[in-house]
Amino acid sequence: MIPEKLKKYQKKVDIIFHDTDCEPILDKALKMTPDQIIQEIIDSGIKGRGGAGFPTGLKWKFAAQQKSDKKYVICNADEGEPGTFKDREILEKQAKKVWTGMAICAHTIGATEGFIYLRGEYNYMVPQLQKELDIFNNDFKKKRLNFNIQIRSGSGAYVCGEETALIDSMEGKRGEPRNKPPFPVVDGYLNKPTVVNNVETFVYTAMIISGGSKFFRDLGTKDSRGSKVFSISGDTPYAGIYELELGMTLDEFVDLFGDGDTKAVQVGGASGFCVPRRKFKETIIGFEGIPTGGSMMLFNSSRSMYHVLHNFLEFFCEESCGQCTPCRVGCQQLLKGIEAVKTKEKPSRYLEDLKGLSDTMKTSAKCGLGQSVPNCFSSIIDNFKEEVLY
Repeated sequence: MIPEKLKKYQKKVDIIFHDTDCEPILDKALKMTPDQIIQEIIDSGIKGRGGAGFPTGLKWKFAAQQKSDKKYVICNADEGEPGTFKDREILEKQAKKVWTGMAICAHTIGATEGFIYLRGEYNYMVPQLQKELDIFNNDFKKKRLNFNIQIRSGSGAYVCGEETALIDSMEGKRGEPRNKPPFPVVDGYLNKPTVVNNVETFVYTAMIISGGSKFFRDLGTKDSRGSKVFSISGDTPYAGIYELELGMTLDEFVDLFGDGDTKAVQVGGASGFCVPRRKFKETIIGFEGIPTGGSMMLFNSSRSMYHVLHNFLEFFCEESCGQCTPCRVGCQQLLKGIEAVKTKEKPSRYLEDLKGLSDTMKTSAKCGLGQSVPNCFSSIIDNFKEEVLY
């Protein structure tokens, strides 16, 4: 049973999963100029919901400004972050909103083709998604919108959640991050201007065009406008998917979802930060605090944070593409290092050497994977050092 206080909180921000007729939204967008749409998105203050948080309106503006005979829109549905399962739910229940957001983006930037890059483990959804997509593609033609969406399946690589690795994968290459700049809005899929946005981002842009920017801007905080869908798991009686307003503290979050014995929350999945109980009140869930793509894992006192860290590092060792040395070697050395400290092969002070290595990874790794490994490592070592040592 979901407590009444949580029901009341969710009622305020029922945007993503609220059933909406998408046809009038697209009709409204097609009557607007690209500049009007871009300004509406900018005014809403929405930032990308995949975790990086780049302003969506600016991304669309930069792509619209490019002179090219071909442009693309890609929906990143490669939901590979441990503890995140919200995009699957959105695609299963509100795919029409996703298609609508992509079509609005296409109209805005002048794209004629769109793609859903779907996580390989979600291939069971393809028949139903394709059935709905065929109807929408026909509707686009009826509305004289020269835009068509296709589904492309990924192969399970975590690194392909990074937009340039995703693009390389779509081009039939090994999924590896590219050097940036140039960014995809200038040189993306097939070297053409490309907008890559998360599933959730496209839904919110459609709803912003539908209801105007003000309703979205009035939610959240100055730095974190709007609401967000969270995948909540771990030691909680209310595991599942919830849409919540950004800007709440972890203390408020744990009051809603904790089991009464929450000692830590991993914000943002394996690539995020582990926050201990003593910092719940001062930690904001948002871009001015700790941003997240959606994963929120709660741990109570029965959990070993050493085992949690060990599990995360094993994951990163497996998923590193191996292209750059800091990530390829660094992930392995961090894992071997904590194992050596745990078995007393190395002294406790060796953890400081490992923290130095993690700092080097943060500044020298090529992409977000290697740069984010230090988040979980340092935050767990700093806050739960005794669980690693003993």
